[in-house]
Amino acid sequence: MKTDVLILGGGLAGLSAAHHLGGLGVSSRLVLEARQTPGGTAGSVRRGGFTFDYTGHLLHLHDPCGKRLILDLLDGNVALHERRARVFSRGVLTPYPFQANTRGLPPAVVLDCVAGFLETVHRPRRLPRRPDFLSWSRATFGEGITRHFMRPYNEKLWRASLSRLTTEWQGRFVPKPSPAEVLLGALGGGDAHFGYNASFRYPVRGGIQALPDALAARLEPGVLRLGAAVEAVDLREKAVLARDLGEVRYERLVNTLPLARFLDLARPLPLAVREARGRLRWNTVWNLNLGVARPDVSDAHWIYFPERRFPFYRVGVSSHFSPRLAPAGHSALYVEAARPGGVAVDRPRLEAAILRGLREAGILKRGDQLSAKIWMPIEFGYVVYDFARTQAVTAIFRHLAKLGVESIGRYGAWKYSFMEESILDGKRCAERLAGRAVPRPEPVPGAEELKPLK
Repeated sequence: MKTDVLILGGGLAGLSAAHHLGGLGVSSRLVLEARQTPGGTAGSVRRGGFTFDYTGHLLHLHDPCGKRLILDLLDGNVALHERRARVFSRGVLTPYPFQANTRGLPPAVVLDCVAGFLETVHRPRRLPRRPDFLSWSRATFGEGITRHFMRPYNEKLWRASLSRLTTEWQGRFVPKPSPAEVLLGALGGGDAHFGYNASFRYPVRGGIQALPDALAARLEPGVLRLGAAVEAVDLREKAVLARDLGEVRYERLVNTLPLARFLDLARPLPLAVREARGRLRWNTVWNLNLGVARPDVSDAHWIYFPERRFPFYRVGVSSHFSPRLAPAGHSALYVEAARPGGVAVDRPRLEAAILRGLREAGILKRGDQLSAKIWMPIEFGYVVYDFARTQAVTAIFRHLAKLGVESIGRYGAWKYSFMEESILDGKRCAERLAGRAVPRPEPVPGAEELKPLK
């Protein structure tokens, strides 16, 4: 087989690139997806009357172009929700975000958090040009908020010391409240609805699978090949070996597979790139989905758990996103635990600990029946933004650009992002390949060497 543009991975970024290339007149393109359904981790699995996603996949639409496209794709099959998120610590449920909603916690904890935050306002710390995340948190939120939430929660999520992490990832994801918001939140008069995910959209029918299905439906027959796992990539010969397809030759290659996995499949690679690959770190999200034969196990959309006594860092009630995700009278839950990438996990032991923790937190009650249970782990859950990441990624992307290879999306670009951004990554990639590019928001070294398709 031959194609002008070969796209590895049929997730949102890959499907978007193929869709937009078609709209720009590039008809010779092919998408290879290992699974039997499009979407990758932005997909859903049906089990026993439940529809489970790979954890909480919610639509946060901030870009006008992305919003128009996604709402057009879903064509009315979408609902808008105001976030109901909580934090469970010290045996108390408080509204999220923690840093502006401490009322109800033990008085000593509230005082520690408020006093520490006000100290950052009146006696701000100076930070180096590239601070670590722990120092940044202490300077931004104070010692109390860092001690009671930011440090324990983020170390559970990233599975790394915060002193080893940069602040490159956090941006809009970790909002800073004003002093007034912190004080009002301690007194009980605060507004919990701020931050990038204060509201979200979600499909009414079909789970998040509805979105990649809608993108895939806009491709011509034969452009998307399912069950075609990539087995090897020959960068010199511009050829990919795919399961059940054999060899596929290309002119330009777009990768959306996790960058570490793509590099493990690709040959030849110079020593500097192989060494850079060895510096990439990630965590795996061990996602357990549960069906509970009881409605409304919690009124929250999701709950954060910073304390070590719980093996999970977050629990969501996806049946609140859409009642169609669970049979009548049932609740659908997703439970997230993180472990370093590549580390073996005793799944039965972790499952038993999760169920104990859910009972201890009061989410599961004595006598609750589990009507469904399915593990849906995400091998490359979160890219770890340690101090080696940027230099490693820069070296890798510079080499790939010289070979005419784009690597995009949450996993291909090796970054922390959300679904709208992945779709826009695919759109921008298509524009670059077709010679209609606008400047990248985040330039990748070597990208200027890419030549558009004719």
